[in-house]
Amino acid sequence: MDWIVDLFTTHTALQAVIIISIIIAVGLALGKIRVWGISLGVTFVFFAGILAGHIGLSIDPVILRYTENLGLVLFVYELGLKVGPGFFSSFRTGGLALNLLGLGVLVIGTVMAVTFSITMGIPIGDATGILCGASTNTPALGAAQQALQQAGLSANGAALSCAVTYPLGVVGVILAIILLRKLMLRPGTPLSSPPAEPDTTFIAEFQVCNPAIYDMSVREISALAKTPFVISRLWHEGEVVLPDSNTILRKDDHLLVITTPADSAKLKVMFGRQEARDWNKKDIDWNAIDNQLVSRRIIVSRSSINGRKLGSLHLRKQYHINISRVSRSGLYLLATPELVLQLGDILTVVGYAADIEKVEQILGNTDIKLKEPNLGAIFVGIVLGLILGAIPIAVPGISTPIKLGLAGGPIIVGILIGRFGPQFRLVTYTTRSANLMLRGIGLSLYLACLGLEAGSHFIDTIMRPEGLVWILLGFIITVIPVIIMGAVAIKLCHMDFGLTCGMLCGSMANPMALNYTNDIVPGDYATVSYATVYPLSMFCRVIVAQLIILAFV
Repeated sequence: MDWIVDLFTTHTALQAVIIISIIIAVGLALGKIRVWGISLGVTFVFFAGILAGHIGLSIDPVILRYTENLGLVLFVYELGLKVGPGFFSSFRTGGLALNLLGLGVLVIGTVMAVTFSITMGIPIGDATGILCGASTNTPALGAAQQALQQAGLSANGAALSCAVTYPLGVVGVILAIILLRKLMLRPGTPLSSPPAEPDTTFIAEFQVCNPAIYDMSVREISALAKTPFVISRLWHEGEVVLPDSNTILRKDDHLLVITTPADSAKLKVMFGRQEARDWNKKDIDWNAIDNQLVSRRIIVSRSSINGRKLGSLHLRKQYHINISRVSRSGLYLLATPELVLQLGDILTVVGYAADIEKVEQILGNTDIKLKEPNLGAIFVGIVLGLILGAIPIAVPGISTPIKLGLAGGPIIVGILIGRFGPQFRLVTYTTRSANLMLRGIGLSLYLACLGLEAGSHFIDTIMRPEGLVWILLGFIITVIPVIIMGAVAIKLCHMDFGLTCGMLCGSMANPMALNYTNDIVPGDYATVSYATVYPLSMFCRVIVAQLIILAFV
C-alpha cells in the first residue's frame, strides 16, 4: 500500500494535480454552508488550502508557483473581459461619484496600513498583506508578492498576514453594512429605490401636434432635434406605416419612438404631445399591436458582423425594417447607425415577417454558434496582458520601476479587449456561464495554491503575538473605511442605501458581502453599483500594493 502514500506525498505532477483538486473540491463543498445567512463560497478553497498545508501536505514548489500564477492570470483576465464593455460607460455622473467614493475607501485603508507599519514597526510587506487580507483582494496580494520578490525580499510574510486577516475581512464588510443600516437609516426607510439609468432606452408614443414640424421628413426633424431617437412604427389615419428617414410626418400622426429617459421630454416638446400609455412594461405583446408588422428579437451570431457599425449593414434600406433597440449585457442601447455591433447582441427588429426572415440570415440568429468558446481571443489577450505587465514603469521618487505584473497587465488588457476588441474585428464574446467557469477555475487554482503555501505556518502565526495584532489591525482596516465612506455616501451624497452597499462591496472586492446585500436589498441596484466600482478599485489596489512595497522598502 506504499504506492497510495507515495501518490499523496511524493512530489510529482500527478501528485500536485491530486492535492490541488482535493483542496478545491473540499473548499467548494464547505463554501456552500451558510451561517446566519452568510456563505463564503469559493473563498473556502483558501481555507481548505491552509488546512492542507497545516497537516503537512505539499507539492513541488515550481508547480505550486506555476499553478498559482496561471490561476491568477486566468481569473483577472476573464474578469476584465467581462466588465470591459460597461467599464468606460460607467464614468458618467453617477458612475463617477460611485468610483470616487470607492477610491475613498481604498485611500483611507492604505493610509491606515502605512501608518500602522511606521508607528508599530510592522514590516511593510506584512502591512501590505494585512491590507490585502482586510480588503479580501487576492490579486493585489499577488502584485505585492511580485514586488517583494522583485526587491529581493521574501513574500511569505505578506501571504501569512493576508491569510490571517482574510476571514475577518469578509465578515467585517458585512458587519459594517449592518452597522450603517442601524445608524444611517430611520426605521421604515426603503433600502433601495430605482436610480436613473442613462444607458437604458425609453419607449413613448407621441402625437404630431407641433405645426413647426408638419410635412417635414424624419431626417429633417432628427437634424433639428439633435437628439438620437428611432421611430419603430407610425400610425397615419388609422393605418400603420414602417417609417424611414424620408417619411413625411403629418398633423395628428402617432409615433412609437425609442429614445432615452433623459431625451423623452425634449421629444415631447418637438412632436407636441405624449400619450399616457406606458410602453415600457415587460408584458406588452408587440405582435398584437397591429396585424401587419411583427417584432422579433434576433441574435448577432455571425462572426462577420462582429465589429461592424449598424449603419454600414444598410438593413433598413435593403429590407425595409426598423431596428429599435439593441440588448447587450442586460442593457438596452439605442440602435443608432454608429453603434458597433458585437457577437451576442440582441436586436429588436420591426417589419414584415418575410423581411425579418431575410435579416435573420444576415445576422445569424443561431445560439449554437455563440456557445462555441473563442479560445483564440482569450490566449491572445493573456499574452498581451503578460507583455504589458512586464513593462517597467518609472515612477518619480521610486528608485525601482514598477510593473503591472501578472495581476495588473491582464486585467487592463481584458478591459480594453472587452470594450474595443469588436471594433478591430476581434471576437471576444463568451457566454456568461463560460466566463464564470473560467473565472471560477482561475480563482480556485489561485486560492488553493495560496492557502497551501501559507498553511504550513498559519497556526503558528496566529499563536504568535504579532499574529493577533495582524488580525486586529486587519479588522480595523476593513471596518473603518467602509463605515466612513458609507456615511459620506448616504448623508452627504444622499445616495441610495442599495447603491452604497454595492459600492462598498466593489471597493473592497468582496462578493460575499454583495451576496448578503442582495439578500436584504430588493432589486439588482447593488449589483450594478458593484460592477461599476469593482474594475477601477481592483486595478488601483493592484497598483497601490506594488507602490507601497517599492516606496517603503
